[in-house]
Amino acid sequence: MRRLIEDDENQINRILSREDEILPSSGFAVSVMDAVRREAAAPPPIPFPWKRAVPGLVVAGLAAVLALVAGVVAIGQLGRTSTSAQFPSFLSLPLSLPSLMPINFHGGMESAASWTVLALLVTFVSVKLSMRLASGRV
Repeated sequence: MRRLIEDDENQINRILSREDEILPSSGFAVSVMDAVRREAAAPPPIPFPWKRAVPGLVVAGLAAVLALVAGVVAIGQLGRTSTSAQFPSFLSLPLSLPSLMPINFHGGMESAASWTVLALLVTFVSVKLSMRLASGRV
């Protein structure tokens, strides 16, 4: 068994000790250089339009802060309007949460229709505005 391992090692050493020159296949160097030239000639990538995106990001951030403040105020009002002192603090929330909502949320079908029309109108205006800005006609 020892003799077999030594033979394998000798054969591996002989294969690895060859100093044959490795040549690429025909056309390989030319194709690589063509690819390098194409990449060098390509125009730089289009930069992100931060000047146009910043106002939208600011408005989205303000809306998120406003929603957070409204949530904190609503939770604070829930804590003040709690009438049951017998329950622990996490159970003291009143069961009538709709009483804290604005009057617009209490309506029936008319309220739902008005919110739907408002959402469709906002969507239409935003699509038209974005199409106008994208076409370059301001």
